Amino acid sequence: MISFVVPAHNEQAYLGRTLQAIHESAHVVGQPYEIIVVDDASTDATAEVARQHNAIVLPVNHRQIAATRNAGGRAARGDRLFFVDADTTINASAVASALRVMDKGAAGGGAVVSVEGSVPLYARLIALLPVILVKLAGFTGGAFMFCTRAAFHATSGFDERLYWAEEGAFALALKREGRFVVLWERVITSGRRFRTVPGGLQLLAICGRAVLSPFKMFTRRSSVEKIWYDSNREHDDKMPDSLAVKVSNSIAFLILIVLLTGPVWYFIPRSLTPLSSPLGQFRFVIGTFLCHAGLVFWPFALVFFWSLLRRKQWIEWLKLAALFAFCLWQAWESTQGVFRHWTLFCHWLAQFFNG
Repeated sequence: MISFVVPAHNEQAYLGRTLQAIHESAHVVGQPYEIIVVDDASTDATAEVARQHNAIVLPVNHRQIAATRNAGGRAARGDRLFFVDADTTINASAVASALRVMDKGAAGGGAVVSVEGSVPLYARLIALLPVILVKLAGFTGGAFMFCTRAAFHATSGFDERLYWAEEGAFALALKREGRFVVLWERVITSGRRFRTVPGGLQLLAICGRAVLSPFKMFTRRSSVEKIWYDSNREHDDKMPDSLAVKVSNSIAFLILIVLLTGPVWYFIPRSLTPLSSPLGQFRFVIGTFLCHAGLVFWPFALVFFWSLLRRKQWIEWLKLAALFAFCLWQAWESTQGVFRHWTLFCHWLAQFFNG
């Protein structure tokens, strides 16, 4: 049997379409299946919608996505578990491919996710990255994840200490049990998170705080309440049109452009952009920003190094070793850049005050 676990809180608007897509996908695959909707303290018609679509309703009151998913995983009877977000539309190709890789020994995996609906331009840019990054890095988001029943119980499921990024921790845990496969097949999820966050700068600020203060950001619901645990679904489909949000989104888009085009400067000789020239000064400002932003690779390098010590499969060890080496290289280069740019800046200040 295949078990589909759908965590839901006030999801009456999206849930029907999600469950219909699961039914259609399961019928094409042609294996016995069950759908468990884990209704986490909903105050709308989520449970009624689930029953109308022949799903098992499991009421809980956790208000934490990791605990909600785990409740469904523990109640599941299937030997193949699929965790599908309530606003995600899956397809038969993704399900069939996931079953094939698990039959070949994979512990679990996920799929590339496409965002639907109206979202800010910076979000469209972000949405293009997973196609390459999730395949190279071997990680995926929680909108669509799968694993064997044995791997779920061996890892104890999703880490209930986390209110955010629990899918990343679960992926690392699955990698300890076997191969973690990111499928080429895509699933579709709503872009409501990008619509409900009050501006792109706020989203980038949250990511920055997650790096600077990870314990607080990942283990306290209050830190991510507005993004992941907001119960108000009335405006999920509406794009904020205030001037402040538009300016914030525009700045976020420019920042992402700078981050993505940063490697281009490596191919431009510094002799062509002397510091005394306007282009050289522009390069100095961009370089200063990039090297400080690159410091975020330090915590990732530490996480991957710690995970390396706990690998059981040599293929996953090699993948994580490559990620660790890349993050360590980027972190070290950025650290050197920070010292170099601050030295130049202090030298420039000294010249300025000395006339």
